[in-house]
Amino acid sequence: MTRTAARTGTLASFVLAVGLLATPVSAQSGAVTQAPAAASASCATSRPHSGTILYAGISGGQGRLTIENGLSQDGVVALVLGRSRAISVYVRDKAKTTVDNVKDGTYTIYFTTGSGFSVCQGRFTRDAAYFRFDNRVHFVAPPYYTIATLTLQAVNGGNAPTTQINPSDFPA
Repeated sequence: MTRTAARTGTLASFVLAVGLLATPVSAQSGAVTQAPAAASASCATSRPHSGTILYAGISGGQGRLTIENGLSQDGVVALVLGRSRAISVYVRDKAKTTVDNVKDGTYTIYFTTGSGFSVCQGRFTRDAAYFRFDNRVHFVAPPYYTIATLTLQAVNGGNAPTTQINPSDFPA
């Protein structure tokens, strides 16, 4: 991202730092946290832990995405590759999480904030707001890789404007 725009407002910008490194990161060990399967009879709300992968449609890359949520509401960040949802991850308020193994490609990033998250609907049930990151993020293939950081709270001088979207446009 080369454009820098000063933004104000609760969710007006992300900070995006993309760095290309000459050596790949070794795969980190550890289990990926998956959201529990929703019961077919009900769709209760919950508050997943930060880093809970709600949807994992791609993997195997060497990219890394760190998400910092300095807001007073929980959030869900969704990456879309082409027309297909690739990854979505839950980030609690005032928390930080990292998604490893992001496959190379150019992603559109969406996010939503709110409370009372419904796992089976993939949406917040109260005070929900929906946004799309205006600029796409490009994760490159080896021998280089991309490290990106998204900060959900507004940042003066932030380089990533967002647009509020219709809830039906959010890739849940």
